[in-house]
Amino acid sequence: MKKIIAILLMIVMMLSISACTAKPVAGTNVEGVLTVGFDQNFPPMGFVGDDGQFTGFDLELAAETAKRLDLELKLQPIKWTSKDFELTSGNIDCIWNGFTINGRENDYTWTDPYMANNQVFVVNADSGITKLSDLEGKIVVVQSDSSAEKALAGESDLVNSFGQYIKSADYDVAIMDLEAGAVDAVAMDEVVANYNIEKRNLNLIVLEEKLAEEEYGVGFLLENEELRDSIQKTLEGMAKDGTMAKISEKWFGKDITTIGK
Repeated sequence: MKKIIAILLMIVMMLSISACTAKPVAGTNVEGVLTVGFDQNFPPMGFVGDDGQFTGFDLELAAETAKRLDLELKLQPIKWTSKDFELTSGNIDCIWNGFTINGRENDYTWTDPYMANNQVFVVNADSGITKLSDLEGKIVVVQSDSSAEKALAGESDLVNSFGQYIKSADYDVAIMDLEAGAVDAVAMDEVVANYNIEKRNLNLIVLEEKLAEEEYGVGFLLENEELRDSIQKTLEGMAKDGTMAKISEKWFGKDITTIGK
């Protein structure tokens, strides 16, 4: 009997060791789990809904993707300035949150673009600011380490014309400051700006002159092609069967996705 118990214990120990050393499924850091990193203050791509739950266009895409890959979805809010650490440390498997490919092509392993976007300036509708040259002497805000900040890094003459150039932790605070008249303009994603203006009925406008054109993709750690390929194939399937268009129509009133088009 003692020998049988000892053998059974050895088998349990071997199975436990095997489970601990099993290779993560499809390139994820935790077997069977897809951990998505996102900025929780970035509606409509990813944010906290009125019910206190995480929601958004990108998070719905991620949820449907995880479901089709038979993976458990874990939504992990992150500080945008810490996104690289979160990815390299293995805390997240990917960054999926209106993540701009342009200018970062060699920093991450990317899916194909799934949506086009512009970097723009948002101002109060009655500010009298109608073009970029009107920003001279004005207080302009941008989110730290954002695509808008990267775009402005290549526009030194424009930046030097600002009266003050401020870096903000997130766009929610920047928009509130703009509404209150504490700042004159916010440089940000057009997709996000239009959603906020429409859904919150804000007295703000987007300037017609664009700061930069760009595309969104899902970003992974360099050389993690295994997980990228799985998600890319799934997104293509969602585009083909109309699921992606349906999710886009829910959030934007129309299909603004680009995969397969």
